Amino acid sequence: MRSERRKGEPMGKVWLVGAGPGDPGLLTLRGREVLERAEVVVFDRLVGAGLFAFFPEGAERLDVGKEGGRHPVPQREIEALLVDRALAGRRVVRLKGGDPFLFGRGGEEIEALLAHGVPFEVVPGVTSAFAAPACAGIPVTHRGAASSVHVVTAHTRDGDLPDRDFEALARLDGTLVFLMGVGAAGALCSRLVEAGMAPSTPAAAVERGTTAHQRLVAGTLASLPELARSAGVRPPAVLVVGEVVELAERFGWRGALPLSGVRVLVTRPRGRAGRLSRMLRDAGAEVAEFPCIATEPLTGPLPLLEGAGWVGFTSVTGVEAFFGLLASAGRDVRELGSARVAAIGPATRDALRRHGLRVDYMPDVYDGAHLAEGLADRMGTGDILLFRAESGSPELTEVLRARGVPFREAALYRTRYARGAPLPDFDMALFSSASTVRGLAACVPDGWDRSRVQAVCIGEQTARAAAGAGFANVTTASSATLEALVEAAIRAASSSCPDARTHWSPGQRM
Repeated sequence: MRSERRKGEPMGKVWLVGAGPGDPGLLTLRGREVLERAEVVVFDRLVGAGLFAFFPEGAERLDVGKEGGRHPVPQREIEALLVDRALAGRRVVRLKGGDPFLFGRGGEEIEALLAHGVPFEVVPGVTSAFAAPACAGIPVTHRGAASSVHVVTAHTRDGDLPDRDFEALARLDGTLVFLMGVGAAGALCSRLVEAGMAPSTPAAAVERGTTAHQRLVAGTLASLPELARSAGVRPPAVLVVGEVVELAERFGWRGALPLSGVRVLVTRPRGRAGRLSRMLRDAGAEVAEFPCIATEPLTGPLPLLEGAGWVGFTSVTGVEAFFGLLASAGRDVRELGSARVAAIGPATRDALRRHGLRVDYMPDVYDGAHLAEGLADRMGTGDILLFRAESGSPELTEVLRARGVPFREAALYRTRYARGAPLPDFDMALFSSASTVRGLAACVPDGWDRSRVQAVCIGEQTARAAAGAGFANVTTASSATLEALVEAAIRAASSSCPDARTHWSPGQRM
Protein backbone atom coordinates (compact mmCIF):
# COMPACT_ATOMS: atom_id res chain seq x y z
CA MET A 1 0.00 0.00 0.00
CA ARG A 2 1.12 3.54 -0.60
CA SER A 3 0.25 6.43 1.67
CA GLU A 4 1.07 9.44 -0.50
CA ARG A 5 -0.87 10.84 -3.43
CA ARG A 6 1.08 11.36 -6.60
CA LYS A 7 1.20 14.87 -7.97
CA GLY A 8 -1.70 15.57 -10.27
CA GLU A 9 -3.82 12.64 -9.06
CA PRO A 10 -7.38 13.53 -8.04
CA MET A 11 -8.21 13.12 -4.36
CA GLY A 12 -10.86 10.58 -3.46
CA LYS A 13 -13.20 10.68 -0.49
CA VAL A 14 -14.29 8.37 2.32
CA TRP A 15 -17.83 8.06 3.62
CA LEU A 16 -18.25 6.40 7.04
CA VAL A 17 -21.72 4.91 6.74
CA GLY A 18 -23.74 3.32 9.51
CA ALA A 19 -25.25 0.15 8.05
CA GLY A 20 -27.78 -0.29 10.85
CA PRO A 21 -28.39 -3.31 13.07
CA GLY A 22 -28.78 -6.05 10.45
CA ASP A 23 -32.09 -5.62 8.64
CA PRO A 24 -31.21 -4.07 5.25
CA GLY A 25 -34.47 -2.12 5.36
CA LEU A 26 -33.02 -0.02 8.18
CA LEU A 27 -30.19 1.44 6.12
CA THR A 28 -30.85 5.18 5.84
CA LEU A 29 -31.76 6.79 2.54
CA ARG A 30 -28.52 8.79 2.57
CA GLY A 31 -26.57 5.63 3.33
CA ARG A 32 -28.04 3.89 0.31
CA GLU A 33 -27.40 6.88 -1.95
CA VAL A 34 -23.73 6.90 -0.97
CA LEU A 35 -23.33 3.13 -1.15
CA GLU A 36 -24.79 2.88 -4.65
CA ARG A 37 -22.10 5.29 -5.94
CA ALA A 38 -19.14 3.63 -4.21
CA GLU A 39 -16.05 2.46 -6.06
CA VAL A 40 -14.70 0.66 -2.98
CA VAL A 41 -16.75 -0.81 -0.11
CA VAL A 42 -14.94 -1.74 3.11
CA PHE A 43 -17.42 -3.60 5.32
CA ASP A 44 -17.71 -5.30 8.71
CA ARG A 45 -19.06 -8.71 9.75
CA LEU A 46 -22.17 -7.18 11.32
CA VAL A 47 -23.20 -5.55 8.05
CA GLY A 48 -26.30 -7.43 6.91
CA ALA A 49 -25.65 -9.50 3.80
CA GLY A 50 -28.91 -8.13 2.40
CA LEU A 51 -27.04 -4.88 1.75
CA PHE A 52 -24.84 -6.59 -0.85
CA ALA A 53 -27.53 -5.90 -3.43
CA PHE A 54 -26.82 -2.18 -3.06
CA PHE A 55 -23.11 -2.57 -3.81
CA PRO A 56 -22.32 -1.37 -7.35
CA GLU A 57 -21.46 -4.28 -9.60
CA GLY A 58 -17.96 -3.05 -10.36
CA ALA A 59 -17.06 -1.92 -6.84
CA GLU A 60 -14.08 -3.41 -5.03
CA ARG A 61 -15.34 -5.29 -1.95
CA LEU A 62 -13.10 -5.58 1.10
CA ASP A 63 -14.38 -7.71 4.00
CA VAL A 64 -12.57 -6.61 7.17
CA GLY A 65 -14.96 -8.25 9.64
CA LYS A 66 -14.08 -9.17 13.20
CA GLU A 67 -15.68 -11.99 15.17
CA GLY A 68 -15.31 -13.35 18.69
CA GLY A 69 -12.05 -11.54 19.38
CA ARG A 70 -10.55 -12.55 16.02
CA HIS A 71 -9.24 -9.63 13.97
CA PRO A 72 -8.13 -10.96 10.55
CA VAL A 73 -7.60 -7.35 9.45
CA PRO A 74 -6.23 -5.25 12.33
CA GLN A 75 -7.71 -1.80 12.86
CA ARG A 76 -4.57 0.00 11.69
CA GLU A 77 -4.64 -1.96 8.43
CA ILE A 78 -8.28 -0.99 7.91
CA GLU A 79 -7.32 2.66 8.34
CA ALA A 80 -4.45 2.22 5.88
CA LEU A 81 -6.84 0.67 3.33
CA LEU A 82 -9.16 3.67 3.54
CA VAL A 83 -6.31 6.13 3.13
CA ASP A 84 -4.74 4.18 0.26
CA ARG A 85 -7.92 3.88 -1.79
CA ALA A 86 -8.84 7.54 -1.23
CA LEU A 87 -5.38 8.76 -2.20
CA ALA A 88 -5.82 6.76 -5.41
CA GLY A 89 -8.78 9.02 -6.20
CA ARG A 90 -11.56 6.55 -5.44
CA ARG A 91 -14.93 6.93 -3.73
CA VAL A 92 -14.68 4.75 -0.63
CA VAL A 93 -17.55 3.70 1.60
CA ARG A 94 -16.60 2.39 5.02
CA LEU A 95 -19.72 0.41 5.90
CA LYS A 96 -20.00 -0.20 9.64
CA GLY A 97 -22.63 -2.11 11.59
CA GLY A 98 -24.95 0.13 13.61
CA ASP A 99 -23.67 3.70 13.89
CA PRO A 100 -20.05 4.66 13.16
CA PHE A 101 -19.71 6.73 16.33
CA LEU A 102 -21.28 4.32 18.83
CA PHE A 103 -18.46 1.94 19.76
CA GLY A 104 -17.71 1.69 16.06
CA ARG A 105 -14.16 3.12 16.13
CA GLY A 106 -15.27 5.70 13.60
CA GLY A 107 -13.30 8.39 15.39
CA GLU A 108 -10.07 6.43 15.06
CA GLU A 109 -10.60 6.07 11.32
CA ILE A 110 -11.29 9.79 10.97
CA GLU A 111 -8.04 10.57 12.80
CA ALA A 112 -6.19 8.52 10.16
CA LEU A 113 -8.00 10.31 7.32
CA LEU A 114 -7.24 13.72 8.80
CA ALA A 115 -3.56 12.82 9.14
CA HIS A 116 -3.37 12.30 5.37
CA GLY A 117 -5.69 15.13 4.33
CA VAL A 118 -8.39 12.79 3.04
CA PRO A 119 -11.90 14.32 2.76
CA PHE A 120 -14.61 12.41 4.58
CA GLU A 121 -18.29 12.41 5.48
CA VAL A 122 -20.16 10.62 8.26
CA VAL A 123 -23.57 9.09 7.55
CA PRO A 124 -25.18 8.13 10.89
CA GLY A 125 -26.81 4.74 11.22
CA VAL A 126 -29.52 3.09 13.30
CA THR A 127 -27.89 1.59 16.39
CA SER A 128 -28.70 -1.87 17.68
CA ALA A 129 -28.75 -0.40 21.19
CA PHE A 130 -32.19 1.02 20.44
CA ALA A 131 -33.36 -0.94 17.38
CA ALA A 132 -32.89 -4.47 18.77
CA PRO A 133 -34.94 -3.81 21.95
CA ALA A 134 -37.58 -1.97 19.89
CA CYS A 135 -38.03 -4.93 17.55
CA ALA A 136 -38.40 -7.18 20.62
CA GLY A 137 -41.13 -4.91 22.04
CA ILE A 138 -38.89 -3.17 24.60
CA PRO A 139 -38.98 0.65 24.56
CA VAL A 140 -35.73 1.80 26.14
CA THR A 141 -37.63 4.72 27.69
CA HIS A 142 -41.25 4.67 28.85
CA ARG A 143 -43.27 7.00 31.03
CA GLY A 144 -43.35 5.69 34.57
CA ALA A 145 -40.71 3.02 33.92
CA ALA A 146 -37.57 4.74 32.57
CA SER A 147 -36.87 8.39 31.84
CA SER A 148 -33.30 7.84 30.64
CA VAL A 149 -31.24 5.25 28.79
CA HIS A 150 -27.54 4.51 29.17
CA VAL A 151 -25.54 2.62 26.55
CA VAL A 152 -22.46 0.84 27.86
CA THR A 153 -19.88 -1.33 26.15
CA ALA A 154 -19.22 -4.62 27.91
CA HIS A 155 -15.66 -4.89 26.59
CA THR A 156 -12.46 -2.92 26.75
CA ARG A 157 -10.15 -2.67 23.75
CA ASP A 158 -8.37 -5.76 25.10
CA GLY A 159 -11.61 -7.73 25.44
CA ASP A 160 -11.84 -7.55 29.25
CA LEU A 161 -14.80 -6.46 31.35
CA PRO A 162 -14.49 -2.67 31.76
CA ASP A 163 -13.59 -1.31 35.18
CA ARG A 164 -16.91 0.51 35.49
CA ASP A 165 -18.37 2.28 38.47
CA PHE A 166 -21.14 -0.31 38.85
CA GLU A 167 -22.40 1.45 41.96
CA ALA A 168 -23.10 4.51 39.82
CA LEU A 169 -24.79 2.38 37.14
CA ALA A 170 -26.93 0.66 39.78
CA ARG A 171 -28.13 4.05 41.08
CA LEU A 172 -29.26 5.28 37.65
CA ASP A 173 -33.01 5.52 37.36
CA GLY A 174 -33.17 4.36 33.78
CA THR A 175 -32.53 1.58 31.30
CA LEU A 176 -29.09 0.05 30.88
CA VAL A 177 -28.16 -1.32 27.46
CA PHE A 178 -24.93 -3.31 27.22
CA LEU A 179 -23.39 -3.88 23.80
CA MET A 180 -21.08 -6.83 23.10
CA GLY A 181 -22.08 -8.30 26.43
CA VAL A 182 -23.18 -11.89 25.80
CA GLY A 183 -19.95 -13.49 26.97
CA ALA A 184 -19.85 -11.23 30.01
CA ALA A 185 -23.56 -11.55 30.93
CA GLY A 186 -22.87 -13.46 34.14
CA ALA A 187 -20.24 -11.02 35.35
CA LEU A 188 -22.31 -7.97 34.40
CA CYS A 189 -25.41 -9.17 36.21
CA SER A 190 -23.39 -10.18 39.30
CA ARG A 191 -21.58 -6.85 39.47
CA LEU A 192 -24.86 -4.93 39.23
CA VAL A 193 -26.39 -6.98 42.05
CA GLU A 194 -23.27 -6.53 44.17
CA ALA A 195 -23.52 -2.80 43.52
CA GLY A 196 -27.00 -2.68 45.01
CA MET A 197 -29.40 -3.40 42.14
CA ALA A 198 -32.17 -5.80 43.11
CA PRO A 199 -31.70 -9.38 41.81
CA SER A 200 -35.35 -9.24 40.70
CA THR A 201 -34.65 -6.36 38.28
CA PRO A 202 -35.96 -7.35 34.83
CA ALA A 203 -33.22 -8.15 32.32
CA ALA A 204 -33.16 -9.55 28.81
CA ALA A 205 -30.88 -10.56 25.96
CA VAL A 206 -31.94 -9.73 22.40
CA GLU A 207 -30.02 -11.87 19.94
CA ARG A 208 -29.61 -10.78 16.31
CA GLY A 209 -32.17 -8.03 16.76
CA THR A 210 -34.13 -6.71 13.74
CA THR A 211 -33.37 -9.82 11.67
CA ALA A 212 -35.42 -12.92 10.97
CA HIS A 213 -33.20 -14.79 13.44
CA GLN A 214 -34.11 -12.46 16.29
CA ARG A 215 -34.65 -14.07 19.71
CA LEU A 216 -35.62 -12.60 23.06
CA VAL A 217 -34.56 -14.29 26.28
CA ALA A 218 -36.06 -12.44 29.27
CA GLY A 219 -35.68 -12.91 33.01
CA THR A 220 -34.08 -11.02 35.88
CA LEU A 221 -30.55 -10.10 36.88
CA ALA A 222 -30.52 -13.28 38.97
CA SER A 223 -31.83 -15.62 36.26
CA LEU A 224 -30.72 -14.15 32.93
CA PRO A 225 -27.16 -15.55 32.80
CA GLU A 226 -28.37 -19.15 33.13
CA LEU A 227 -31.34 -18.57 30.81
CA ALA A 228 -29.02 -17.15 28.14
CA ARG A 229 -26.59 -20.06 28.52
CA SER A 230 -29.40 -22.64 28.31
CA ALA A 231 -30.86 -20.97 25.22
CA GLY A 232 -27.44 -20.82 23.56
CA VAL A 233 -27.57 -17.07 22.99
CA ARG A 234 -24.63 -15.97 20.87
CA PRO A 235 -23.34 -12.67 19.51
CA PRO A 236 -24.45 -10.33 18.18
CA ALA A 237 -26.79 -9.60 21.06
CA VAL A 238 -27.60 -6.71 23.37
CA LEU A 239 -28.40 -6.95 27.08
CA VAL A 240 -31.17 -4.75 28.44
CA VAL A 241 -31.63 -4.13 32.17
CA GLY A 242 -34.58 -2.24 33.62
CA GLU A 243 -38.31 -2.20 34.22
CA VAL A 244 -39.01 -1.64 30.51
CA VAL A 245 -38.12 -5.30 29.83
CA GLU A 246 -41.47 -6.33 31.30
CA LEU A 247 -43.27 -4.47 28.49
CA ALA A 248 -42.01 -6.91 25.86
CA GLU A 249 -44.85 -9.35 26.52
CA ARG A 250 -47.47 -6.71 25.67
CA PHE A 251 -45.53 -4.58 23.20
CA GLY A 252 -44.00 -7.37 21.10
CA TRP A 253 -45.26 -6.67 17.59
CA ARG A 254 -43.19 -8.71 15.17
CA GLY A 255 -44.76 -12.05 16.02
CA ALA A 256 -48.17 -10.84 14.84
CA LEU A 257 -46.93 -10.33 11.28
CA PRO A 258 -47.47 -13.31 8.95
CA LEU A 259 -43.88 -13.46 7.65
CA SER A 260 -42.18 -12.73 10.97
CA GLY A 261 -39.06 -14.86 11.34
CA VAL A 262 -38.75 -15.51 7.61
CA ARG A 263 -35.75 -14.31 5.62
CA VAL A 264 -36.90 -13.93 2.02
CA LEU A 265 -34.65 -13.75 -1.02
CA VAL A 266 -36.04 -11.52 -3.77
CA THR A 267 -34.45 -12.53 -7.06
CA ARG A 268 -35.79 -9.84 -9.39
CA PRO A 269 -33.37 -7.73 -11.46
CA ARG A 270 -31.72 -4.69 -9.92
CA GLY A 271 -34.15 -1.79 -9.79
CA ARG A 272 -37.23 -4.01 -10.17
CA ALA A 273 -37.51 -5.38 -6.62
CA GLY A 274 -38.67 -2.28 -4.75
CA ARG A 275 -42.43 -2.80 -4.68
CA LEU A 276 -42.21 -6.53 -3.95
CA SER A 277 -39.70 -5.93 -1.15
CA ARG A 278 -41.95 -3.31 0.43
CA MET A 279 -44.92 -5.67 0.47
CA LEU A 280 -42.83 -8.42 2.03
CA ARG A 281 -41.50 -6.09 4.74
CA ASP A 282 -45.06 -5.00 5.47
CA ALA A 283 -45.83 -8.67 6.10
CA GLY A 284 -42.93 -8.91 8.56
CA ALA A 285 -40.25 -10.58 6.42
CA GLU A 286 -36.59 -9.72 6.50
CA VAL A 287 -35.89 -9.09 2.84
CA ALA A 288 -32.61 -9.66 1.07
CA GLU A 289 -32.56 -8.44 -2.52
CA PHE A 290 -30.39 -10.62 -4.71
CA PRO A 291 -30.64 -9.61 -8.37
CA CYS A 292 -29.50 -12.94 -9.75
CA ILE A 293 -30.30 -11.86 -13.30
CA ALA A 294 -29.67 -8.65 -15.19
CA THR A 295 -31.10 -7.51 -18.50
CA GLU A 296 -29.12 -5.83 -21.25
CA PRO A 297 -30.87 -3.99 -24.11
CA LEU A 298 -29.84 -5.12 -27.56
CA THR A 299 -28.80 -2.61 -30.15
CA GLY A 300 -29.79 -2.70 -33.75
CA PRO A 301 -32.70 -1.63 -35.92
CA LEU A 302 -36.26 -2.39 -34.94
CA PRO A 303 -38.21 -4.47 -37.47
CA LEU A 304 -40.74 -2.76 -39.70
CA LEU A 305 -44.02 -2.39 -37.86
CA GLU A 306 -45.98 -2.14 -41.10
CA GLY A 307 -48.21 -5.14 -41.75
CA ALA A 308 -48.58 -6.21 -38.12
CA GLY A 309 -52.14 -6.88 -37.06
CA TRP A 310 -51.04 -7.27 -33.43
CA VAL A 311 -47.94 -6.29 -31.47
CA GLY A 312 -47.35 -8.30 -28.31
CA PHE A 313 -45.27 -7.49 -25.25
CA THR A 314 -44.27 -10.13 -22.72
CA SER A 315 -42.51 -8.06 -20.03
CA VAL A 316 -41.99 -4.59 -18.61
CA THR A 317 -38.35 -4.83 -19.70
CA GLY A 318 -39.46 -5.42 -23.28
CA VAL A 319 -41.72 -2.35 -23.17
CA GLU A 320 -38.91 -0.11 -21.92
CA ALA A 321 -36.45 -1.54 -24.44
CA PHE A 322 -38.94 -1.02 -27.28
CA PHE A 323 -39.50 2.65 -26.51
CA GLY A 324 -35.78 3.18 -25.95
CA LEU A 325 -35.00 1.85 -29.43
CA LEU A 326 -37.80 3.89 -30.97
CA ALA A 327 -36.45 7.08 -29.42
CA SER A 328 -32.84 6.35 -30.40
CA ALA A 329 -33.93 5.80 -34.01
CA GLY A 330 -35.98 9.02 -34.11
CA ARG A 331 -39.18 7.05 -34.52
CA ASP A 332 -42.40 6.97 -32.50
CA VAL A 333 -45.56 4.93 -31.94
CA ARG A 334 -47.37 6.40 -34.95
CA GLU A 335 -45.68 3.63 -36.92
CA LEU A 336 -47.96 1.13 -35.18
CA GLY A 337 -50.76 2.41 -37.34
CA SER A 338 -53.87 0.26 -36.87
CA ALA A 339 -52.05 -2.59 -35.14
CA ARG A 340 -53.65 -3.69 -31.90
CA VAL A 341 -51.62 -4.10 -28.71
CA ALA A 342 -51.42 -7.15 -26.43
CA ALA A 343 -49.77 -7.47 -23.02
CA ILE A 344 -49.01 -10.65 -21.10
CA GLY A 345 -50.12 -9.27 -17.72
CA PRO A 346 -50.99 -6.23 -15.58
CA ALA A 347 -47.43 -5.00 -15.02
CA THR A 348 -46.71 -5.01 -18.75
CA ARG A 349 -50.09 -3.39 -19.45
CA ASP A 350 -49.35 -0.62 -16.94
CA ALA A 351 -45.93 0.00 -18.48
CA LEU A 352 -47.55 0.44 -21.90
CA ARG A 353 -50.12 2.81 -20.41
CA ARG A 354 -47.34 4.97 -19.01
CA HIS A 355 -46.13 5.40 -22.59
CA GLY A 356 -49.60 6.33 -23.81
CA LEU A 357 -50.58 2.99 -25.37
CA ARG A 358 -53.92 1.36 -24.59
CA VAL A 359 -53.87 -2.43 -24.40
CA ASP A 360 -56.48 -4.23 -26.53
CA TYR A 361 -55.96 -7.70 -25.11
CA MET A 362 -54.55 -9.25 -21.95
CA PRO A 363 -55.20 -12.93 -21.08
CA ASP A 364 -56.97 -13.97 -17.89
CA VAL A 365 -54.01 -16.22 -17.09
CA TYR A 366 -50.77 -14.28 -17.36
CA ASP A 367 -48.44 -16.59 -19.26
CA GLY A 368 -47.17 -17.11 -22.78
CA ALA A 369 -49.43 -20.03 -23.68
CA HIS A 370 -52.65 -18.18 -22.77
CA LEU A 371 -51.45 -15.02 -24.51
CA ALA A 372 -50.84 -17.05 -27.66
CA GLU A 373 -54.24 -18.78 -27.53
CA GLY A 374 -56.01 -15.45 -27.06
CA LEU A 375 -54.18 -13.85 -29.96
CA ALA A 376 -54.83 -16.81 -32.20
CA ASP A 377 -58.56 -16.52 -31.48
CA ARG A 378 -58.50 -12.81 -32.32
CA MET A 379 -56.40 -12.86 -35.49
CA GLY A 380 -57.52 -10.81 -38.42
CA THR A 381 -55.34 -9.49 -41.18
CA GLY A 382 -51.58 -9.15 -40.87
CA ASP A 383 -49.31 -11.05 -38.54
CA ILE A 384 -48.25 -10.88 -34.88
CA LEU A 385 -45.07 -9.03 -34.02
CA LEU A 386 -43.69 -10.15 -30.64
CA PHE A 387 -41.28 -7.96 -28.67
CA ARG A 388 -39.47 -10.10 -26.13
CA ALA A 389 -36.19 -11.40 -24.72
CA GLU A 390 -33.48 -12.95 -26.85
CA SER A 391 -34.18 -16.33 -25.24
CA GLY A 392 -37.88 -16.03 -24.51
CA SER A 393 -40.17 -18.80 -23.30
CA PRO A 394 -40.89 -21.29 -26.11
CA GLU A 395 -44.52 -21.81 -25.00
CA LEU A 396 -45.73 -18.64 -26.71
CA THR A 397 -44.29 -19.43 -30.11
CA GLU A 398 -45.09 -23.15 -29.90
CA VAL A 399 -48.81 -22.43 -29.49
CA LEU A 400 -48.82 -19.88 -32.31
CA ARG A 401 -46.99 -22.29 -34.58
CA ALA A 402 -49.39 -25.12 -33.72
CA ARG A 403 -52.36 -22.87 -34.47
CA GLY A 404 -50.88 -21.86 -37.82
CA VAL A 405 -50.72 -18.17 -36.90
CA PRO A 406 -48.13 -16.05 -38.76
CA PHE A 407 -45.79 -14.23 -36.39
CA ARG A 408 -42.45 -12.48 -36.17
CA GLU A 409 -40.13 -12.09 -33.18
CA ALA A 410 -38.01 -9.07 -32.26
CA ALA A 411 -35.42 -9.71 -29.56
CA LEU A 412 -34.99 -6.46 -27.63
CA TYR A 413 -32.88 -7.56 -24.67
CA ARG A 414 -30.91 -10.46 -23.28
CA THR A 415 -30.74 -11.89 -19.77
CA ARG A 416 -27.48 -12.73 -18.02
CA TYR A 417 -26.85 -14.41 -14.68
CA ALA A 418 -24.99 -12.90 -11.72
CA ARG A 419 -22.53 -15.76 -11.28
CA GLY A 420 -20.01 -15.29 -8.50
CA ALA A 421 -22.07 -12.78 -6.51
CA PRO A 422 -22.09 -13.50 -2.74
CA LEU A 423 -25.39 -14.96 -1.58
CA PRO A 424 -27.08 -13.75 1.61
CA ASP A 425 -28.66 -16.38 3.82
CA PHE A 426 -32.37 -17.05 3.34
CA ASP A 427 -35.27 -19.34 4.18
CA MET A 428 -37.44 -18.72 1.15
CA ALA A 429 -36.77 -17.58 -2.42
CA LEU A 430 -39.36 -15.71 -4.49
CA PHE A 431 -39.23 -16.22 -8.25
CA SER A 432 -41.06 -13.91 -10.64
CA SER A 433 -39.93 -15.72 -13.80
CA ALA A 434 -38.25 -18.91 -14.94
CA SER A 435 -35.12 -16.89 -15.71
CA THR A 436 -34.78 -15.88 -12.04
CA VAL A 437 -34.87 -19.59 -11.15
CA ARG A 438 -32.09 -20.31 -13.59
CA GLY A 439 -30.19 -17.26 -12.34
CA LEU A 440 -30.23 -18.39 -8.73
CA ALA A 441 -29.35 -21.95 -9.72
CA ALA A 442 -26.30 -20.57 -11.51
CA CYS A 443 -25.17 -18.72 -8.37
CA VAL A 444 -25.39 -21.43 -5.69
CA PRO A 445 -22.28 -23.42 -4.77
CA ASP A 446 -21.71 -27.04 -5.74
CA GLY A 447 -23.39 -29.47 -3.39
CA TRP A 448 -26.08 -27.04 -2.30
CA ASP A 449 -29.25 -28.94 -1.42
CA ARG A 450 -32.14 -27.05 -3.03
CA SER A 451 -34.73 -29.52 -1.79
CA ARG A 452 -34.87 -27.91 1.65
CA VAL A 453 -35.47 -24.33 0.52
CA GLN A 454 -38.97 -22.96 0.04
CA ALA A 455 -39.46 -21.73 -3.53
CA VAL A 456 -42.44 -19.45 -4.15
CA CYS A 457 -43.25 -18.97 -7.83
CA ILE A 458 -45.41 -16.48 -9.72
CA GLY A 459 -46.89 -19.01 -12.13
CA GLU A 460 -46.94 -22.59 -13.38
CA GLN A 461 -44.15 -22.09 -15.88
CA THR A 462 -41.89 -20.66 -13.17
CA ALA A 463 -42.90 -23.46 -10.80
CA ARG A 464 -41.95 -26.08 -13.40
CA ALA A 465 -38.56 -24.39 -13.78
CA ALA A 466 -38.09 -24.45 -9.99
CA ALA A 467 -38.99 -28.12 -9.76
CA GLY A 468 -36.67 -28.88 -12.66
CA ALA A 469 -33.86 -27.02 -10.89
CA GLY A 470 -34.22 -29.26 -7.82
CA PHE A 471 -36.47 -27.18 -5.57
CA ALA A 472 -38.76 -29.77 -3.99
CA ASN A 473 -40.76 -27.42 -1.76
CA VAL A 474 -42.55 -25.27 -4.36
CA THR A 475 -45.58 -23.03 -3.82
CA THR A 476 -47.31 -21.39 -6.79
CA ALA A 477 -49.15 -18.07 -6.67
CA SER A 478 -52.83 -18.10 -7.57
CA SER A 479 -52.23 -15.53 -10.29
CA ALA A 480 -49.25 -13.84 -11.91
CA THR A 481 -49.25 -10.69 -9.77
CA LEU A 482 -46.93 -9.50 -7.03
CA GLU A 483 -49.84 -9.41 -4.60
CA ALA A 484 -50.56 -13.07 -5.25
CA LEU A 485 -46.86 -13.88 -4.95
CA VAL A 486 -46.75 -12.37 -1.45
CA GLU A 487 -49.93 -14.23 -0.51
CA ALA A 488 -48.28 -17.46 -1.66
CA ALA A 489 -45.23 -16.67 0.48
CA ILE A 490 -47.47 -16.23 3.53
CA ARG A 491 -49.22 -19.49 2.71
CA ALA A 492 -45.89 -21.30 2.40
CA ALA A 493 -44.62 -19.86 5.70
CA SER A 494 -47.79 -20.79 7.59
CA SER A 495 -47.52 -24.40 6.40
CA SER A 496 -44.06 -24.83 7.92
CA CYS A 497 -43.01 -24.86 11.56
CA PRO A 498 -41.01 -21.69 12.32
CA ASP A 499 -38.91 -23.49 14.92
CA ALA A 500 -37.92 -26.12 12.38
CA ARG A 501 -37.29 -23.63 9.58
CA THR A 502 -33.89 -24.06 7.98
CA HIS A 503 -31.61 -21.03 7.70
CA TRP A 504 -29.05 -21.46 4.96
CA SER A 505 -25.96 -19.32 4.79
CA PRO A 506 -23.09 -19.22 2.28
CA GLY A 507 -20.55 -21.95 2.93
CA GLN A 508 -23.05 -24.11 4.82
CA ARG A 509 -24.29 -27.25 3.18
CA MET A 510 -27.67 -28.57 4.12
